[in-house]
Amino acid sequence: MNENADARVEVYDDYGVEGEMSIPGISRSKTLGEPDFDTLDEPIRETVLRDLKAVGTKFYHVLIPKEKKSLLKEWDLWGPLVLCTFMAMVLQGSADKANSNDGGPEFAEVFVIVWIGSMVVTMNSKLLGGNISFFQSVCVLGYCLLPTTLALIVCRLILLYPQSKVLFFIRFLVTVSGFGWATYASTVFLGDSQPVGRKGLAMYPIFLFYFVVSWLVISHTAL
Repeated sequence: MNENADARVEVYDDYGVEGEMSIPGISRSKTLGEPDFDTLDEPIRETVLRDLKAVGTKFYHVLIPKEKKSLLKEWDLWGPLVLCTFMAMVLQGSADKANSNDGGPEFAEVFVIVWIGSMVVTMNSKLLGGNISFFQSVCVLGYCLLPTTLALIVCRLILLYPQSKVLFFIRFLVTVSGFGWATYASTVFLGDSQPVGRKGLAMYPIFLFYFVVSWLVISHTAL
């Protein structure tokens, strides 16, 4: 195969449609940061480790949202799936519904809120003229649930102790911090994809999305 084979790089038009173009003399692996070998011949262990590293890198960029293109260049839904499943397992109500009034949501309810909510926010962004693809937006919204998930873990640890007004106030602060960081991170990644005059209309549904998820965290008091 000629070393000067044309490379393909991702381009996005004004409508957020993903396409490809060729640049002579540049390998595709150098352009997109992909390995120079055929991944079909790669050992399964190396493939899994490489994918886990990619997910971990995206989590890192959510916690420290400086690189805006880190979640948009190569989207995936593994991270959002893990976070959504974990939150659904933790937030679901007691199995003994007849003797429990904890008010916790069912596993499927959390799943619906997270996935349908992110899809609705994405559709709103597209209708407002956002130049980002559907799955890229869902990927960002899902990965940015990480701060809220961390807040949920801290709240669950606090619930191990006898509850008081002070502990509730701490849980409230932790949840608000997770909500604020999730909203901020998502706006960093998605803000530039919106038309200048419509950024407020696009960010408001994102605010509501993380507000609802955070409300589930702070309102769930069952162990």
